[in-house]
Amino acid sequence: MREGTFVVLASGRGTNFQTLFDRTTDGYIPARCTALITDNPGAYAISRAQKMGIAHEVVDYKSFPDKTGYEDALISAIDRYNPDLVVLAGYMRLLGSLIVDKYEGKMINIHPSLLPSFAGLHAQQQALDYGTKVSGCTVHFVTKDMDAGPIIIQRTVPVLDDDDEESLADRILIEEHQAFPDALKLFFEKRLLIEERRVRILS
Repeated sequence: MREGTFVVLASGRGTNFQTLFDRTTDGYIPARCTALITDNPGAYAISRAQKMGIAHEVVDYKSFPDKTGYEDALISAIDRYNPDLVVLAGYMRLLGSLIVDKYEGKMINIHPSLLPSFAGLHAQQQALDYGTKVSGCTVHFVTKDMDAGPIIIQRTVPVLDDDDEESLADRILIEEHQAFPDALKLFFEKRLLIEERRVRILS
């Protein structure tokens, strides 16, 4: 049977990218990462990919006249690797329906809040501003609506009285590094069943 594969889209440091790679090499995720694709030529994730020996491509949004041209190029880059799953790991661009529809049920994202609360940017600061006592992270399937797809896994952290955005983000990131590999493991074990808004985890 063909080994499952995934590509990672990332825009920044690539800590989740690193974690996913590590959990494939130790056998926890029964699949292989075949490429990193980034919209940021200066992303540190590129250095990680080079050290891992994983192919990387830069599809720089600024190089295209419009979003359609960019997404056409992004789809072409993804399809070169024919992945079973597309993983958004700190990818900071909102994808349009063209690409989301193409990979429906085969694209997942991680977000640093307990969705549906605090979607979008600066989710940790949103949680602090609101005064919530609990925050966390959500792994979900990607749909055309931002941070609104069916939820696979959520993990929680307390919000402390002396937290700022950075300290809360650091605590959430620890949980991201647990939740994301768990979600990929379930996907590649074919244990995720999407039923409208719900994701059932099969035994």
